[in-house]
Amino acid sequence: MKPSRRPLSDSSLPLLAAGYAWLPSRLRRAGAPVVRARLLGRHTVALHGPEAVRFFYDERHVRRGGALPEPVRGTLFGKGGVHGLDGQAHRARKAMFLSLLADEEQLTALAGRVAAAWDRSVASWPERERVVLFDEAGRIITEGVCGWAGIPQDEGDVAPVARDLLAMVDGFATAGPRHWRARRARGRQERRLARLVNDVRAGTAGPGAAPAGTAADVVARHRDVDGRPLTPGVAAVELLNFIRPAAAVSWFVAYAAHALHRRPEYRARLCEGDPDHVGAFVHEVRRFYPFAPFVGGRAVTDVSWRGHPVPAGALVLLDVYGQHHDEGLWADPYRFRPERFLDRPPRGDELVPQGGGPLETGHRCPGEAATVRLLKALVPRLARLDYRVPPQDLTISLRRIPARPRSGFVIVGVRPPADG
Repeated sequence: MKPSRRPLSDSSLPLLAAGYAWLPSRLRRAGAPVVRARLLGRHTVALHGPEAVRFFYDERHVRRGGALPEPVRGTLFGKGGVHGLDGQAHRARKAMFLSLLADEEQLTALAGRVAAAWDRSVASWPERERVVLFDEAGRIITEGVCGWAGIPQDEGDVAPVARDLLAMVDGFATAGPRHWRARRARGRQERRLARLVNDVRAGTAGPGAAPAGTAADVVARHRDVDGRPLTPGVAAVELLNFIRPAAAVSWFVAYAAHALHRRPEYRARLCEGDPDHVGAFVHEVRRFYPFAPFVGGRAVTDVSWRGHPVPAGALVLLDVYGQHHDEGLWADPYRFRPERFLDRPPRGDELVPQGGGPLETGHRCPGEAATVRLLKALVPRLARLDYRVPPQDLTISLRRIPARPRSGFVIVGVRPPADG
């Protein structure tokens, strides 16, 4: 079967208008396992389902090099970073991340720092008229992850750094003011961290900067597959790729609060801290709520998927939001039901909010375990907190990428948790 010769109209504007619904609705209308489109002038083939996950993350078929559009590299991932590499270069660079993010002691230390920052912050909330949970989570996580990463910061640095990290995530998939805020934020933080890398290498970093074995130290000392150290600019990009994804957990914290507000019956089990129920709740938040609409790569050569040709060089999209709401994979997919993950653990080709494929050699996000660990630390703390939810706009618009509760989830009348 040959692809249609009919010219494809560019779908970039319809994608921006429809957001998360664009690809799932196209797949439903097509009634086929693939959709063809044109995005930013490029022939695009979109795939869906666990079989597509396995196909997409096989480097014989799809690679990341040259696939990420400049607006995404210029805001979310940075230029020259691990996300745009393939093959041995990718594996060597990813090993740097896994040396910390796949280490149990490091994950425990990271979660401990963020939990301690949460506890310190929460102690002041009863004195505040209102708390915007999304913003506060961003500040708390930034404080914890920067301390863990060996990035020195004064008390006054935390809030502006947090705003920049959140802006990078918030502006990657849009045009206009959010996008330009994201670019400016990335520029500021890359310059700051490049100076830190230079100081670490010169031995002039201040007290407490880049202790041995921290992310700042590991990135500054890393040598790529060619034996060369990273340039200061690329090192700054990769150091941001340690801390920015942690700050993005703020989206899931706000979503967890939204879920508890809508389904308060889950609060008691979370307060008890039962690890099975906490884990199930965390996975359901990551499945149910929108974050990445899809991920993209580039077809390496002319290939075929389920009888549908995928031409070399085509942009290949893997549906994420649609897969997480596919009734063929999930019973009652539009109902928030954490207990679905008590019956069976999540499969790596079904639950893919941070990508799929093998962790060590593929493009599955090395920070996924850290995301889950942070949420397992913060969700029970949130559940134990006594607060009121005043009238506000809790709409989660699927036209906005990345989506979040419109109000940021405001809480008032906070009282300390019963267990102190």
